[in-house]
Amino acid sequence: MAMVLGAEDAKDWIYKGEGAANVVLSYRGSSLFLLGKVLRIQKVPKGSTHSVNGCAVLSGHEKLLWGDVEELVESKSRDIAMQNYIKYVMSHMLGPKYIDDMIRVTVCREFLESIKKNVHDQRPAWRIDAAEVDALCDSAFLISDHSLFTGTPRVELCVAVEIKPKCGFLPSSEFITKANAIKKSVTRFRMHQFLKLHQGEISKVSEYNPLDLFSGSKDRIYQAMTALFATPQNNFRIFLNGSLIFGGLGGGMDSSAVRSHETNTAIEDLIKVSGLQLPSFLELVSETIFSSGVLDQLLATQKLDVLDIEGAIHAYYNIISQPCMVCKNSGDPELLDQYSSLHSLPLEKRLKIVRDYLIASTAKDCSLMISFRPVDSGSTGSGYNSIFLESSNQSFEYKARFIDLDMKPLEKMVHYYELDQKIVNFYMKSDDPGGTPYDSTTRGTKVRKIQYHQ
Repeated sequence: MAMVLGAEDAKDWIYKGEGAANVVLSYRGSSLFLLGKVLRIQKVPKGSTHSVNGCAVLSGHEKLLWGDVEELVESKSRDIAMQNYIKYVMSHMLGPKYIDDMIRVTVCREFLESIKKNVHDQRPAWRIDAAEVDALCDSAFLISDHSLFTGTPRVELCVAVEIKPKCGFLPSSEFITKANAIKKSVTRFRMHQFLKLHQGEISKVSEYNPLDLFSGSKDRIYQAMTALFATPQNNFRIFLNGSLIFGGLGGGMDSSAVRSHETNTAIEDLIKVSGLQLPSFLELVSETIFSSGVLDQLLATQKLDVLDIEGAIHAYYNIISQPCMVCKNSGDPELLDQYSSLHSLPLEKRLKIVRDYLIASTAKDCSLMISFRPVDSGSTGSGYNSIFLESSNQSFEYKARFIDLDMKPLEKMVHYYELDQKIVNFYMKSDDPGGTPYDSTTRGTKVRKIQYHQ
């Protein structure tokens, strides 16, 4: 029998966090089936007159784009399409062992209205201004809570991290214009930081470099972790036994006073519960990423974006059978000649360019959850991978999962192009104190030493 969540069930779900498209709730009731699960509920932009569920499942052009994935094309609702996208596309790209199944449940309007009211005070103000719980939606998804190890709160110690790796390579596409050549030497993450700072979305520029995290070098991975901890924004969070102890609920601004208190409290909790000093904990995460190779397939999937948005946008306009606005606005004969090669490609090749770009976009925007539990040294047989941390003389079992693997709508291609141009144009006008290509092998800036009080 399909599960239905009614108004009386709302009291058992509490706010855990949110992203751009969904609010995530933790279960705190008594159902054994629901313990260790989170519920992902769709949001709708503020002022929107219709629910996401009320939209067409896939547009005609999207059906053409994903025509080789029959289950996706035949989906009866948008949320089922998303579920099938993860199961038949992203699971194939990233590996099924890193992706959990999602269970679709029915939710009534009264449940959603209650949730909307209950979580209001926990949500970041800027998230409230942008979107709200979609009370007209008729379904939500149950997912394993990866901030817990076995799914049973407070039964055993579990320390977990959530990392948003972002794009781990520098593009080299021949379709990147000379005016935007900086993209080939400075990471997208670095450039976007300056625009976000200008727009008031962040309070300072992060020194995190995704190239470090994906480098395959243990030292550079550790450097990435210290940078993420120093300026977590919405890219780094720490959980103890399912409870968030460090990092924002939904991203956004943070004051230095709040951050300092949060940092000290998180470190105290880590030491008290797990015995891990902060450097040892960051070393544990770094060593796990290095030895597991969990990011290898993610990087390979990101690199499906071969032509960059500056190339893929031309294939997009051909697919939707509209005049290419990029070509229309370009007065450079040399560029137009170069773009003509894309517009003359067979349809199947144009479809592959855009399809690969959208898959890569999912991979650039997803999160990685890694959860740890301490075990006796040398203990085996649980079926989980284990790692020994020499600095603390402790052994841990761990599991890693990718989350937030939503399908990107075809119609967002123009938005991606315009945002890309905006990011680069603003960065070119900014005064980046690094002054050199943002690559760990050449840059002169150092990650700030993390200070804390015991």
